[in-house]
Amino acid sequence: MPPIIFEPLHPDVRPPVRATAHSAGYDLSAILDGRTVTVFLDGVSSERPTERRDGRAVLVLHAGERALIPLGFRARLPEGIEAQVRPRSGTSLKTDIVIANAPGTIDADYPDEWRVPVRHGGTRDLVIAHGERIAQMVLARHEVLDFVSGVVAPTTDRTGGFGSTGR
Repeated sequence: MPPIIFEPLHPDVRPPVRATAHSAGYDLSAILDGRTVTVFLDGVSSERPTERRDGRAVLVLHAGERALIPLGFRARLPEGIEAQVRPRSGTSLKTDIVIANAPGTIDADYPDEWRVPVRHGGTRDLVIAHGERIAQMVLARHEVLDFVSGVVAPTTDRTGGFGSTGR
């Protein structure tokens, strides 16, 4: 399998890494230093500059806001591979960060900076710090198949929609 081509866009960024040799997910970190971040509230977007707190760049999200958190790199995945972006279990328990479309997909031909859509799921201000691990990605193979017109006949007695097995 060919490698992932990684292009850093910020001096602090490093390629995503797995925490252990047996980890499925690669940690994704917020790269906020000197950046503005696209923030959404009630379907309206705005650009918000980061703040400095204790010497670090931070983004402050208010209750109900969503944001596209920049990761500071572009990457080219091998053909037939997708990156699934999903929550980190520890982050989900310890903070109010919710990955807005988990799992999200990054396709092999996506050319721009990788960003993670997050939603503030709490009631107090949420502070995301530069370098903080906010999500993880899991690589997955996928197939590309053609659709052809035809008749789809039942092959079992499982008709009737969701929950059709009665369990």
